[in-house]
Amino acid sequence: MNDHEVHEECLRVLRDGLPEPIPAGFDDGREFLPLSLDVDGDIAVVTFLRQPGDASRSVPPFIEGWTYHRRDGEWMELGGGGGSAPDLTRRSATELGGYLHRYGTGKTVRNANRLLPWGAKWVSQVRLWASSEVTQLRVGARMLHVPPHGHAVVVWGARRAPIVEALSVDGAILDTLDLDQVLARA
Repeated sequence: MNDHEVHEECLRVLRDGLPEPIPAGFDDGREFLPLSLDVDGDIAVVTFLRQPGDASRSVPPFIEGWTYHRRDGEWMELGGGGGSAPDLTRRSATELGGYLHRYGTGKTVRNANRLLPWGAKWVSQVRLWASSEVTQLRVGARMLHVPPHGHAVVVWGARRAPIVEALSVDGAILDTLDLDQVLARA
């Protein structure tokens, strides 16, 4: 799958949301599995698991996250990146070492076309792996459903990173993650 196809698939996810159910594997020659989506006003991030087109599948899959900014009603790609992927097997909090595990972050500039070097505005993202006890994440006023595989992503455009609350099926707060503190330790 080339970058143009990835971009088109990301735009489809932004327009239609994640497929239900999310495909469980790379069957039928599939090289791309959408994992999670977060939209906050005019910014968004789409993450997906990507299997390189190696016929032997000797290269392990990796997770990519692409950020977008909506301008004049259209989603414009800002950039993205990726890294190694934890597996798609959901784990308990005991096995995972907590209710939420941060395994990736990214930051892209939102206004790269400015004339002067100062005044940059950023779009940030964090990739989280939620334990099997977590069904939703609360990020400010947003509620994010945690997919069956447990991989979730959070996007923000403010200088201060948001606080993420991991919620159980009955809405109880299982854990609170202050992303500013987590990212400062990274």
